Amino acid sequence: MSPTRLLLPLSLALLTACASQPKHNVTLEQQSQCPVQLINGQNLILSLPSNPTTGYRWAIQDSAGGVLRAISPEVYTNPENTGLVGAGGQSTWQFQAFASGSGRLRLTYQQPWEPEAEPAQTFDCTITVN
Repeated sequence: MSPTRLLLPLSLALLTACASQPKHNVTLEQQSQCPVQLINGQNLILSLPSNPTTGYRWAIQDSAGGVLRAISPEVYTNPENTGLVGAGGQSTWQFQAFASGSGRLRLTYQQPWEPEAEPAQTFDCTITVN
């Protein structure tokens, strides 16, 4: 078989593989964006306001482990142009959908040394993966 005859089937196979991949990441910044629907293999980027200088931290209580897996730890960034010491920033996590089903992604914002205290904020989102 000539190399030219193989080009068409290989090209079609490559296009099919590309078409089946998720088209984009889903960024989640507010609970009002919930519930979220993902495609298997798609990434979820969760970004929440945070200010560790106050002693408060986001803690993952439920990671929707049956449908999501963490692909990066929490990354904190603060805005560089505020010029304010102790200014708040963003905490960001990346997850990947790996199995069909649904689960809860639930985080609490509290001071770690007071686990019995009511959280200052909560984030609770249902994630469905198809």
